[in-house]
Amino acid sequence: MKFSKFGIVLLFTMLLLNMQCNEDDVRSSTSCDEVATVDNDLYQNTQTAFYSFGNVEISEDCLSITISASGCSGDSWELELIGSEDVMESFPVQRNIKAVLTNNEACLAVFSREWTFDLTPLQVDGESQVTLNLQDFSEPILYSY
Repeated sequence: MKFSKFGIVLLFTMLLLNMQCNEDDVRSSTSCDEVATVDNDLYQNTQTAFYSFGNVEISEDCLSITISASGCSGDSWELELIGSEDVMESFPVQRNIKAVLTNNEACLAVFSREWTFDLTPLQVDGESQVTLNLQDFSEPILYSY
């Protein structure tokens, strides 16, 4: 009798521990592939490979960016979304951002690839929206949160 009570308590405890979520589980539930970075030094000093924008759009907290550039396949490309820490006072407030492509492929073909970035680090405290000025993109992007 004592053993069966202990077994039930042990089983119940294991079930509770199994149902707890950790930070990795929460992060993987987002539909974004990458996370935007806010850093003035990176924003000012990072160089990018040549590329052109295709589609750029926001869905909830994710910014989807399609980039076209020369390369062999585009599989080795890396893209970072870096925002300036500076916020321009306007309505809505504005933040400058840039996409930084690392492309070490030396081929003449042109490929396109899409990335999605979590924009929550670009949010401004006390505001419900921010205009994102993406360097070399023709239109400002309104991000509401």
